Amino acid sequence: MKLNLKRPLAFFDLEATGINVGADRIVEIAVLKAMPDGTEVVKTWRVNPEMPIPLQTSLIHGIYDEDIADAPTFKMLATEIADFIGDSDLAGYNSNKFDIPMLLEEFLRAEVDFDMTERKFVDVQNIFHQMEQRTLKAAYKFYCQEDLVNAHAAEADVIATYKVLLGQLEMYKETEFESKQGVKSIPVVNDVDALHTFTNINKPVDFAGRLVYNDQDEVCFNFGKHKGKTAQQVFAVEPSYYAWMKNGDFPLYTKKKLDEEWAKFNARKNENKTPKPPQNPSAPRPQFKKPQPKPEKPAEPINTDMLEQLKMKFGK
Repeated sequence: MKLNLKRPLAFFDLEATGINVGADRIVEIAVLKAMPDGTEVVKTWRVNPEMPIPLQTSLIHGIYDEDIADAPTFKMLATEIADFIGDSDLAGYNSNKFDIPMLLEEFLRAEVDFDMTERKFVDVQNIFHQMEQRTLKAAYKFYCQEDLVNAHAAEADVIATYKVLLGQLEMYKETEFESKQGVKSIPVVNDVDALHTFTNINKPVDFAGRLVYNDQDEVCFNFGKHKGKTAQQVFAVEPSYYAWMKNGDFPLYTKKKLDEEWAKFNARKNENKTPKPPQNPSAPRPQFKKPQPKPEKPAEPINTDMLEQLKMKFGK
């Protein structure tokens, strides 16, 4: 089956020093770029994370400190990676929760403006979990009838993810799905826009899940004491919450989207201020009279009463 694409779809997978989006770093990235004409291009980069890889992490993906000691840093590779992805839509396995926010963090640290505004993003895991609920290895076995060899190597995983999506499109092309709200549809179709809608369950704003869109497409907090409230509501009653998040241990992309909401809040606040009436430069200015000094009273001649009062005051 050939994907029905309006523009390239870049499947990508990351291996990292850990799973903390804000603190960990990429050690390997593989991108499979599926083109509208059916051709595919795969590129893989090893990355020096500029920090040690924990042993327990290396045992999972098989990349050790010595393997990336001479590799370029992400900052050195950032422009090349961004240019290769280009204006592609993005796809991956658990990519909405991990790979996309991790990649955006690295681009921000490298000061590369990787615009997400018009992109679609397809999380193959969300199709799988909603339809079957398995791991990538089981998904590959289930949809492709093959065993996944060399799992947790970025290139093997990204190729498997690509093949799993093709298998899902074939298997579910006529399958009805009922949402938790009781809405029935056939969501797994050969169309990236439809897959974007189906796989982005929580409508994330920042991909780390701290900010999400509600049913009215308003940006809401998705954690803590203000969970479910819009950013505009929270800023109106507790503007210090913005400063707390800016100074907190939140991903850079979360802070970037937070800045956008803060700017909107302040713009609306300024719009609601009562403007001062414009001054007419040609109108005559009001004339203010200089206050005149009060006339001094003439000195009174000293009399007997005044002398008596002085004696009482000074005791003489």
